[in-house]
Amino acid sequence: MQQPLTVIVGAATLWVWLPGPAAPDTGLLSRPLDPLPGVRIAVGPPAGGREGFRRSHLAALTTQRMLARLRSPRRVAGFDDVQLSSLISQDVEQADDFVKTTLGDLATASPELRHAVLTYIQAQCNTTRAAGRLFTHRNTLLRQLDRADQLLPKPLEDHTVKVAVALDLLQWRGSD
Repeated sequence: MQQPLTVIVGAATLWVWLPGPAAPDTGLLSRPLDPLPGVRIAVGPPAGGREGFRRSHLAALTTQRMLARLRSPRRVAGFDDVQLSSLISQDVEQADDFVKTTLGDLATASPELRHAVLTYIQAQCNTTRAAGRLFTHRNTLLRQLDRADQLLPKPLEDHTVKVAVALDLLQWRGSD
């Protein structure tokens, strides 16, 4: 059985590589962090060999930098979760402009409304499936989507992907 590789990088940084075919569950990793304020975990994707080791390490560093750049309150993140937001937030000023022009007034709407819209999009714009994920009535979700359309500069159906990316970026910033 392979042992984890641990490197102490500095007083505030520790790198750990775990053997195995799958990345650790980021949800499970966040639970023990509650009593440890200031501790963050960035997880790279699992990969084999030297090149895979290097790619996974660079992905974890990218995740760490994005969380710091966006001043995210999230304490645990995997590269797969942040890859798109990381690309779009390389230039913070342009990312801010993208969010504003894409979301309009939805950017400052309630976190519940923004979460409902993102959940709807992630459910492939299926109202029934999204309502189930939100534990709400389908008609409640339809009212929320109507409200979102009033706040958006363009109707949701005309730029669903852009809205999803902008909402995802807001989530990582802790603006929800």
